[in-house]
Amino acid sequence: MARHINPSNSTNKTIDAIDRKRERERQVMLKKARENSRELAVSLVQRLIDQHIIETNSASAIQESIEQQLCAMGDMEEFEMRYKIAPIRNLTQDPNIISLFITQYVIEDLLEHSNIQDIFGDDLDVYRAVDSILSALRPK
Repeated sequence: MARHINPSNSTNKTIDAIDRKRERERQVMLKKARENSRELAVSLVQRLIDQHIIETNSASAIQESIEQQLCAMGDMEEFEMRYKIAPIRNLTQDPNIISLFITQYVIEDLLEHSNIQDIFGDDLDVYRAVDSILSALRPK
């Protein structure tokens, strides 16, 4: 019996390879985020305060909250993570998924934190501040 050759098969293989590469990168980034959560949270909160994105009366409480998010991301299903970042997923080209997640956390959930007085700037300003710290997680 003759084998049917599907010309789009090479396209499917390419797409599958890209998907596998992105998933590996995502896993590496999540692992790094968990391992370095304390340092990243300290740097991130300091950056958000320095750039006048957040106003807080307890930086340490905010650091703990962000540290918990960085650790919890590794245990989340991909669907949960994508659902969380859905409102801002088109914010930039080739976004860092961890930066998007933390940006959405700052915009949506951190706003309700008892130690946050106010959050300033638009979504892109927050993303840029967050990504300036979390871009270190991306494999080169």
